[in-house]
Amino acid sequence: MRSRSYGPDLTPPWKRQQPAPEVPAERDLVVEEAASGFCGAVVRCEKTAEGFTVTLEDRFGKHRVFPLVPRGFLLEGRVVTLVRPAAAAPAPSRVPGRTASGSVAVPGARARVARESRIYVEGRHDAELVERVWGDDLRIEGVVVEYLEGVDDLPAIVAEFGPGPGRRLGVLVDHLLPGTKEHRIAARVTGEAVLVVGHPYIDVWQAVKPSSVGIPGWPAVPRGEDFKLGTCRRLGWPEDTPAAWKRILASVDSYKDLDPALLGRVEELIDFVTSED
Repeated sequence: MRSRSYGPDLTPPWKRQQPAPEVPAERDLVVEEAASGFCGAVVRCEKTAEGFTVTLEDRFGKHRVFPLVPRGFLLEGRVVTLVRPAAAAPAPSRVPGRTASGSVAVPGARARVARESRIYVEGRHDAELVERVWGDDLRIEGVVVEYLEGVDDLPAIVAEFGPGPGRRLGVLVDHLLPGTKEHRIAARVTGEAVLVVGHPYIDVWQAVKPSSVGIPGWPAVPRGEDFKLGTCRRLGWPEDTPAAWKRILASVDSYKDLDPALLGRVEELIDFVTSED
């Protein structure tokens, strides 16, 4: 009869290796790798072809990668088994059930076939900003946004578009103020099937709230100086327009990051080009 003091392998209880407690390899957890004595903070835990590994960073900034094996690490002098941390729960949306524009989201909605009506904006940055905030709405409505690279040729562009019943054109213009060149051009093309609206800013960059970008305010750039480069100079940013715009656009999560002077105009254009329904 087998003694109850022994397990199936006949190893005495006092000689059996007890399982080490499992500890999630959370970022910044400081541990020591048992075999090498390397001590450092967890930088990341990832899956590789050989299995899961953990990367540690010591106090000198040196990185080393170790496999996640049982009893492979020491935590405050205790032997532990590092395990993969639990996946983080997805962050809740800023406005549950809402699109970035603040309208009610329609889960699973398919994009509508593009309608003949269009919205034109002055440049690529304008188009990208409109897409970032109103993109979901525009796809559901089947509205395509295109950019013009300026409004000097707007009358010819409108004539080529051929607006009419069921084929409306909405145009968003920068710096649309009474007495300006833009205002005079807009007056020439506005009609029953064409609506031209605008915001007061020299450039659409200024429609993004400074607080969202992390600056005290948009600097005044003298007339005749390139606005975008002048803005970068006065903010102490590298004179790199694409990089600056990438930084600005990344600061926009929803309509709350935009000035109302732009919000109202874009909503007005969307209503206009979809009103034939």
